[in-house]
Amino acid sequence: MVFGYIRVSSDKQTTENQKFEISRYCEKNGVKIDKWVEEKNSGALNYSKRKLGKLLKNIKRNDTIICSEISRLGRNLFMIMEILNICMNKGCQVWTIKDNYRLGDDIQSKILAFAFGISAEIERNLISQRTREALARKKAEGISLGRPKGKKTAPCKHKLYGKENEIFKLLNKGCSKKKIAKKCGVDRNTMAKFIATTKLNPK
Repeated sequence: MVFGYIRVSSDKQTTENQKFEISRYCEKNGVKIDKWVEEKNSGALNYSKRKLGKLLKNIKRNDTIICSEISRLGRNLFMIMEILNICMNKGCQVWTIKDNYRLGDDIQSKILAFAFGISAEIERNLISQRTREALARKKAEGISLGRPKGKKTAPCKHKLYGKENEIFKLLNKGCSKKKIAKKCGVDRNTMAKFIATTKLNPK
């Protein structure tokens, strides 16, 4: 079986971009995804507590996991190496699109797995360091950080951004706005306003 694995860090992000990227790659290379595994969890959370853990437990020899990049598997080198080691021992493949990585039983695959794991961790550390430096600079310049006191984040943008396709499909299926709102975790009025402002009403 071929599994498409997608992970985003929070509810503010959408899985659609990764799914589109994997689907386009598979179509180009004549590969069919048999099952999608999607989750919204931090990569710092141990894989055993994520859907990925269940996938790794049930995966069989000659199965393939395809993801957009190796960092989708985990947020640190040791976790990534542990996941790849499980896959190697089970005789299954791991393909990543952006890294153009193919996991196998050969020594080259093991070296590449190590190298990509290090690269992913270094990149995250550099991004984190740059973010801390930028925040420290703004603070030193007297710039107020965070949302102004008493100002609320717009619920439409906060919770519904990136879910346009999902909402449109549900509307086409005849689902009520109330039911869709409950599914997305917002109230009915918020959903109605979002649909109206984004012109999602099906024709």
